[in-house]
Amino acid sequence: MGTHSGASRTHPVVVGVSPGQPAHVVLQAARFAAQFQTELVCAHVNPGRFSTSESPDGSMLTAPIDPDFADEREVAFDTRLENSLSEILADSGVSWRPLVIAGDVATALGHLADTVDAAMIVVGTHERSFGGGIQEFFNRSIAVNLAHSQLRPVVVIPARAPGGDAAHTAPTVPPAPAASA
Repeated sequence: MGTHSGASRTHPVVVGVSPGQPAHVVLQAARFAAQFQTELVCAHVNPGRFSTSESPDGSMLTAPIDPDFADEREVAFDTRLENSLSEILADSGVSWRPLVIAGDVATALGHLADTVDAAMIVVGTHERSFGGGIQEFFNRSIAVNLAHSQLRPVVVIPARAPGGDAAHTAPTVPPAPAASA
């Protein structure tokens, strides 16, 4: 993980991360963290699990909603996503940490922000396409739900980077491979 000497651990910036997300969403969140001289918390929400207990740093013990389909790999932060975040944030100069949380995405991100007393929550949108239209609908709902339920700023970063530079719109990690039949 990256470090920034003398970085304060107070009021971190929380950014929601997921496979396939544009890299510039995380980079913009890192810029905010650098400006606030604070930590960046890269939170991935697993909606198929729920929290059974949590720590003051926002980390959780979780259980699957449906124990018949439990997969213990869901408990740990995705290694490919973490490696991709490491590459993206390598030159950012900010201290950051990955965190897996559970539950409804908007509720979980809002609760995490409350738990760590975040300066803000950063979320991104997805590219527009037929499938992206459905994702966009749900992402807009996440941003709207956060905006209506939070007392802290919610920053929504568009899917396309300013100028539409393809290098800045590369996903943080490729989507998971499809299971073979």
